[in-house]
Amino acid sequence: MKTALKLSLLALIGAAPLALIANTASAAIVCNEAGDCWHVHRDYSYPPEAHIIIHPDNWRWHSGDHYVWREHQGRGYWHDGEWKDF
Repeated sequence: MKTALKLSLLALIGAAPLALIANTASAAIVCNEAGDCWHVHRDYSYPPEAHIIIHPDNWRWHSGDHYVWREHQGRGYWHDGEWKDF
């Protein structure tokens, strides 16, 4: 009985980090035409006038590119330096 309990506990401990990884795997980087970028964790349909470009989470800008991180909570986008909810 002790051996079965130990094996169950080890399996649970080993699976915990995988559960954490699975929760953070879905993300994207979104940028507007002004170079403001932020992370999103859902797929949103942005209005055409927002001029949004969606990149995968591992996307990085190159040296000399003019981008800046502007994180924000909620559903919306940056436009002319202001957060627009939708």
